[in-house]
Amino acid sequence: MNIYVSNLGYDFREQDLNKLFSEFGEVTSAKVIIDKFTNKSKGFAFVEMPDDHAAATAIKELNGKLIEGRPVRISEARPREESPRRDNGGSSKRW
Repeated sequence: MNIYVSNLGYDFREQDLNKLFSEFGEVTSAKVIIDKFTNKSKGFAFVEMPDDHAAATAIKELNGKLIEGRPVRISEARPREESPRRDNGGSSKRW
C-alpha cells in the first residue's frame, strides 16, 4: 500500500520515516519530498508497505500523532492525477 504523510517537520528525513513505519511492518520505500530549488523538505512524504494490513494499522495508529511537535496526517495515497499540460504554442510571448 502507498501511504501519504503530511504536516511533517522540515527536518524530518527518510531514515526517520522508515524507522517510524517499520514499527508496524516491512517498509519497501520511504520518500520525503524535497523542493528542487531550496533542497529542503516540502513537509510531506510517501511510504510504501507491501502488507496492506500492516499499512492500515500504521495509518490508524499514526494519523494525528504528534511528531516533532506537529500533528501528522496520514492516509492511503490516491493515484496521481495527470495535470493539464501547459502549452503556449511554442511562443514565449505573453499576451
